[in-house]
Amino acid sequence: MTKAEILKSSHFPWLETEGTDTDVVLASRIRLARNLKDVPFPGRADFSQLAAVREQVEGVMPAIAQAMDQDFEGIQLEELSPLELSVLVDKRLISPALAKNPQHREAIISADTRAVLMVNEDDHLRIQCQAAGFELDKPMAAALRIDDIIESQLDIAFDETMGYLTALPTNLGTGLRAIVYLHLPGLVFTKNIQSIAGIAPQLGLAVRSLFSDGKEASGCLYEISNQLTLGFSEKEILDNLKNAVAEIVAHERKARKALALYMKDQLEDKVWRSYGALRYARLLNEKETLELLSWVRLGLDLRLLGEVDRDSFGDVLIASRTSCIQYLADSENLSKNETDRLRAEQVRNVLAAHSQQKG
Repeated sequence: MTKAEILKSSHFPWLETEGTDTDVVLASRIRLARNLKDVPFPGRADFSQLAAVREQVEGVMPAIAQAMDQDFEGIQLEELSPLELSVLVDKRLISPALAKNPQHREAIISADTRAVLMVNEDDHLRIQCQAAGFELDKPMAAALRIDDIIESQLDIAFDETMGYLTALPTNLGTGLRAIVYLHLPGLVFTKNIQSIAGIAPQLGLAVRSLFSDGKEASGCLYEISNQLTLGFSEKEILDNLKNAVAEIVAHERKARKALALYMKDQLEDKVWRSYGALRYARLLNEKETLELLSWVRLGLDLRLLGEVDRDSFGDVLIASRTSCIQYLADSENLSKNETDRLRAEQVRNVLAAHSQQKG
């Protein structure tokens, strides 16, 4: 994808549903933190040092593109508007930290958007790779392939005792952050989500809401990730996360089975009412869209709804973000009513397109 296509698109391969356990797991992500030796971390580096880091990373990109067998698009963040930066954040292609200080920062994004190199975030380099469903090994292999090329050409900060040196102490060691995105309506409805969130720290994991209004999670969407890297091998970190997620997936499916058994009529009614609202509403706010979308996705996964294909979920999830609505309208100054009107229109269009594909 080109920069323009990345900013406009609402469809990304790593949110498709042709993967492992995609009824519960939306996507898996691997992120490696790396820094150049003898260069201050980005938070303490001056502009000339940041520019030099960016130049060195760009110099390695031809070899990475060849190894990954695809083109990469370099996006200079200082050239983007605040709205465009928000779009990339909402599409999970860059982090809020990278967007906060765009000067001499860059996002280098693969043509399929599965790989992103974030230059001069908290660390000089964040290698991010992602895949649809519960699939940590493939993005891990891709991230390590990129990392091997970088380490063969650049001098990376590494200590024999501490491992990879990073700006944040929690990334010391492997520099690995593994994240899995989950849709957990069964656990939310049965009020078991809090017990899972409560036990996660004891396992060295964190459970967070993917979207939140500050008070509660929206759309039953969560992310679970490792908390620490120092003292653990990459395999130990991934195995621990895999085991925990497998348990959560099993509990979620059990909760869904109970809902379908004991509340079949109510569940079907909620799914179809939610689909009707998304398909025909003329005004939708962001939180309402996420909640309705959650019920529709549950209906699709339980085969209660056959009107659209399951890939519509990822497309609506992205297309309904306020930043994306404003970007397509070419205005940050839309009224709330106009934003909600355009959101409803966009959701209708996406669902209509996926209904045609289904047919």
